[in-house]
Amino acid sequence: AECFLNPADMPEAIRQQCKLVGEPVPSEPAAVIRCALDSLALKYRWIIEHLEQTSGRRLSAIHAVGGGIKNHLLCQLTADATGRPVIAGPVEASAIGNLLVQAMALGELSSPAEIRQVVKNSFPTVTYEPRETPMWDEAYGRFLKIVERGR
Repeated sequence: AECFLNPADMPEAIRQQCKLVGEPVPSEPAAVIRCALDSLALKYRWIIEHLEQTSGRRLSAIHAVGGGIKNHLLCQLTADATGRPVIAGPVEASAIGNLLVQAMALGELSSPAEIRQVVKNSFPTVTYEPRETPMWDEAYGRFLKIVERGR
């Protein structure tokens, strides 16, 4: 929703949007944060479903990199909402990728496949397995109705 592009008060924008679409309005800071994280996880599911429809392929797992993976709750919620494992890591993916592409340009690595192998061998990952999927299916149904009303 456009109200989230650059609000002066993001928690208030979240509360107002919840009120507008008929969802419970979070009052405590923790509830506002949980609302935002749940919404992100549901949006990820929506995006993945559209990618799968477009490509004709099912994604077996989600590989997440960058600073967002430091939020373990978001990673778990994403696994739960999408019904797919989330493989998180590395945090500094942009810098690592840049360095390894330069190494390939210098002839130190021979291919993107070799770059992936170096990353896999050098940086730990954490896998979040999906759980509580039926609860998320219900939440996703409500999410889809909200998205459709917003169009």
